[in-house]
Amino acid sequence: MNVLAISGSLRATSSNAALVRAAARLAPSTIVLETYDQLAALPHFSPDLDIPPLPAPVAELRAAVGRCEALMITTPEYAHGMPGSLKNALDWLVSATEPIDKPVLLISASPSGAAHAHAQFSEVLRTMSMRLVDGGAHVFSRAKLDGDGNVVDEALLASIRAGFAQLAAMPNDPRA
Repeated sequence: MNVLAISGSLRATSSNAALVRAAARLAPSTIVLETYDQLAALPHFSPDLDIPPLPAPVAELRAAVGRCEALMITTPEYAHGMPGSLKNALDWLVSATEPIDKPVLLISASPSGAAHAHAQFSEVLRTMSMRLVDGGAHVFSRAKLDGDGNVVDEALLASIRAGFAQLAAMPNDPRA
C-alpha cells in the first residue's frame, strides 16, 4: 500500500513532522510511505485559479494524492482549529477527484491537546468523501521526543502502528 504522509505544520522541527518521521520508521513492510512537505509552496486557494492549467504546486499535490492508496495526516492545533496552511491544501483538493474514497489516518497532536483541531479536521475529511481512520487527538510535548527529535511516547507510537493496521485492513472498495 502506498501512503502519502503530510505534516500539518510548516516547521521542519515540529512535533507533527516528528510524527511523520516516526511513521516512516514504523511502517510495516507492506506500506511504502511517501512524505509530502510542500504545504508552504501552495498558493492561497482561489476558485479563479482552480482551472487548467493548475498552479504547479497544486498539480503536484493532486498528483501525489492520486498516486497513493491512502493518506496519513498529522495536524497540530492552532487557536482551537487546524492550521490555515493545512486547510488551504484541503481547499485545493475539494474539487479534485483524487481524494474521493481515500482512507486517511488522522493523528492530531499539540502541547495543549488537539481535540478541537481533530474534530474540525475529521469533519472536513468526511465532507470531502474521504474514509477516516481515527488515530486520535494527543497532548504532545517536546518531552515525548528524544535528543534526536524522535518520538519516544509509546501511546503515540501505538496509535501510528494501530492506524497502519487499520489502513491495511480497509477494503479497496468503500462499499465492501
